[in-house]
This record gives sequence, C-alpha cells and structure tokens, in this order.
Amino acid sequence: MDNKVKTTVVEIREHYGEECLSDSVNKKLLDRGSPKGFVEIYDVLENGEKKLIGKNNLVLYSGREWLASRAFNLANPYILPSQSEFLSWFGLGSGGVIPGDPFNPTPPVITNIDLSSRVMINPTDASCADYHVISSGYDEEGFYKKPFEGIDFQTDDLNNNKYLIVKITTAIASSDANGKQLSEAGLYTAESNVGGYGGPFNIFARVTFPSIVKTSDRRLIFAWFLYF
Repeated sequence: MDNKVKTTVVEIREHYGEECLSDSVNKKLLDRGSPKGFVEIYDVLENGEKKLIGKNNLVLYSGREWLASRAFNLANPYILPSQSEFLSWFGLGSGGVIPGDPFNPTPPVITNIDLSSRVMINPTDASCADYHVISSGYDEEGFYKKPFEGIDFQTDDLNNNKYLIVKITTAIASSDANGKQLSEAGLYTAESNVGGYGGPFNIFARVTFPSIVKTSDRRLIFAWFLYF
C-alpha cells in the first residue's frame, strides 16, 4: 500500500444483552433494550497508534425480524427479508449527521429501513453489487454495495471463551467513494454475495458517525463486531 495513503479504522461493536434473549413472559421486557452497541473510529497514525474520533450505532427492527426468521429457517410473510438471506454486503451513506453540523451524528432510529442518503461506492468494481444508473433516480451511476473483506469468528472472554463474536471487515479503498462526506454505514442481508448481484438487499444494522471526507489518499477499514 502506498505510504501516502492515510488509513482510518472504524470499529463497530454490537452487543446482544441478556434482556434481548430473556423469556417474553417476563413483564419487565416491556421496557427491554434492543441489540445495540457502539462504533469507534480511529485514524491510524504513522507510528501505528490509533486516535479515537467518534462513535454511535444501532441494530434495527428489520434486522431483528430477519434474524428470528433465519434462526428457524421459516418464511415470515409479514417482513421483506427472506429466511434464505444472509449477512453479505456493506453500504455507505452521507445522511448520518445533523444538517449543517458534520461532526454531530444523528442517532440511528430502530425503525430505519435503510441508510438516510446512500452513497455510490465504486463505478466499475465488478466485485461490488447493487448497480444503479442516474435515470433510475440515483445521484450517480455505479455500485452501492461493497463485499465483506473478511469474516472472523472470535472467542468471548466474558463468556467462557465461547465463539460468540463475529468480526466483519470491509475495506474502502483509495478508489472508493471519493469526494463524499461519509457519516453512516450499514450491514445488509441478501440471497447472494456474488459480485454484480442486483438485490434485493435488506438492512440489518445502521451506524452513524462524524463526517469523514473520503479522498483518494485515505483508506477506510470498517471492523464491525457482532456479539451473540
């Protein structure tokens, strides 16, 4: 990698607390929390140290509904995602902050059904998905979804070192999303992870963060941790 390219690491951690997995007959669950966590964004300095620059995120109702259907491999006719979908794509957006205040993220809302303002990631990369043209109502022609670069199963030292953590890594290269003020990202389910796939895509989780101006001399690494 060119040493002139600055690397920014975005770490997103999703926690599935005990309240989310409790018996639904417990009346206390009327006020239970949803699966949620946090994102940490670091600029990687020349000496290898990481500098924290922001955080905020949420797993959405659409993702939770899909997870229940997927767990039992049964179709739920009342939701869009099918039980055959799986987490497979990453998307970026520019609508995660308060208008006029690029460093003040707007917290995700659990009823969100997509990113607020999707960003075209790459115009020609055949490994990407969700291709759109301007005539179909999109601002730019190109691919709007990026594949995962890696999926790593990890042990959870707070739960007897069981494999309850999955780390999803996505790289936004120096040629991706240049000129955009990125302030939101999402994980999506789909029935295929093959480049060029046209959908449908359904959002699982959304994160917002202070705007990052993406340029050709900046590389972003998103590390999204899911805790089960």
